[in-house]
Amino acid sequence: MPVSLNMRMSMPSWFDIYGLNPDANEDEAGIKRASENIKALIDQEVKNGIPSHRILLGGFSQGGALSLYTALTTQQKLAGVVALSCWLPLRKSFPQASASCPNKDMHVLQCHGDADPVVPFMFGSQTAEKMKSLVNPANITFKSYRGLPHSACPEEMVDVKRFIEKQLPAIGDE
Repeated sequence: MPVSLNMRMSMPSWFDIYGLNPDANEDEAGIKRASENIKALIDQEVKNGIPSHRILLGGFSQGGALSLYTALTTQQKLAGVVALSCWLPLRKSFPQASASCPNKDMHVLQCHGDADPVVPFMFGSQTAEKMKSLVNPANITFKSYRGLPHSACPEEMVDVKRFIEKQLPAIGDE
């Protein structure tokens, strides 16, 4: 889709991005539409016999942002979220933890490179702090990677693998 920040040129994108600063306007309609699409996929998996508590959302950059937002707004109880090099979109719409949120106890692994020029490291660390006010803070893990730009690294992938193995044990181990 065309992305405003990319001179309106088309690129793979979940929603439009107007700017990369904390005060930039956000594509609220696009974020909510993309989240509803993810929720429909979750609902379909549940209909196919996958318990929602065995579904983990994850993504990089916009995908991570959308994963966090969707986990906080879905009525399905999820296994958790892997959020890489991202931020929490529409963060001001989440004033505090909601006792009725089915994912208030979910586990979140958030990873961010300290040399990220696209989604500044500060956005990632501020997101982790905001998440601690929305879900059980003991379940939020924020990992930083020295010198890592807006990409992934082998150390990060090992951390992701360990997190997934912990959150989604083999069916026979439950």
